[in-house]
Amino acid sequence: MSIPVVDLSEFLKGDAKTKEAFVQKLGSAYETVGFVSVVNHGLPDALIAEIYEYVQEFFTLPVEEKVKYEIPELAGQRGFTSFGREHAKGSDAPDLKEFFQFGQMVVDNDAIKEDYPDNVQVKEIPKFNPTLEEAYRSYEKTGKSLLQAIALYLGLDEHYFDSHIHNGNSILRCIHYPPIRQAPKKALRAEQHEDINLITLLVGASADGLEILNKQGEWIGVTSLPNQIVVNVGDMLQRLTNNKLRSSTHRVVNPPEALWGTPRFSMPFFLHPRSEMSLACLDSCIDETHPKAYPDATAGEYLDERLREIGLKK
Repeated sequence: MSIPVVDLSEFLKGDAKTKEAFVQKLGSAYETVGFVSVVNHGLPDALIAEIYEYVQEFFTLPVEEKVKYEIPELAGQRGFTSFGREHAKGSDAPDLKEFFQFGQMVVDNDAIKEDYPDNVQVKEIPKFNPTLEEAYRSYEKTGKSLLQAIALYLGLDEHYFDSHIHNGNSILRCIHYPPIRQAPKKALRAEQHEDINLITLLVGASADGLEILNKQGEWIGVTSLPNQIVVNVGDMLQRLTNNKLRSSTHRVVNPPEALWGTPRFSMPFFLHPRSEMSLACLDSCIDETHPKAYPDATAGEYLDERLREIGLKK
């Protein structure tokens, strides 16, 4: 599928007219498709290559080594989560994946530091954690710029989201979809779902498989090209905008049987706000034609609800 492509440098370095054109193109794409590809996104190619190198090295560790980094009481929010632990909302079939999550590092005197567990340090791979930290900060910077553009599209102050995402509860998730050894009964590598957060930033995966559900109810394959990242709307932004910006349904399908022996790696960055941010529908997005669709909730309350629905939290 050809999804809209936007050039972030037009927003960051363009004149007022170019910047406004970017805002309108981005917002329109999110209203109609829910996904965009972003070029000149600020994530260095060398850094992306390093992420893949060290993440693949981690997932090739023996199972008994990986499970040392699994901390069940953290509900998968830090460290390793074993194969088959997570399922999509509304599905009882576990996804065919395992993953490692890396979270916020508070370096100022913000009291929110007490709310976040420390990141899990992988001792076998010395460059693993430093590389994830560098990637995390790059993702944050790019995501902040995209949210500034989204704020303008919504008629808000350009910096509306800045304070909400400062030391926000964002997650860098490193996913491994292992080779398929036998015919799955009904499970996919990742069953259809919508993301929980504000926006998701995804560098190109190591193999095809991502599909989105279009307005006609058709599943369309999406492949990000070199030098592009794919960015989609999450449920928190959908709630905040009272469905003006729609969270897109997507999935990761199993490869053709001839490629079952091929693993897949993917590194999405789930950009979350601080837990106290209100997701109450914006007044500007409510009218007679579009009545308020969701009850008020904070980002923290909504995240907790969704983690229970997908089986990571009891």
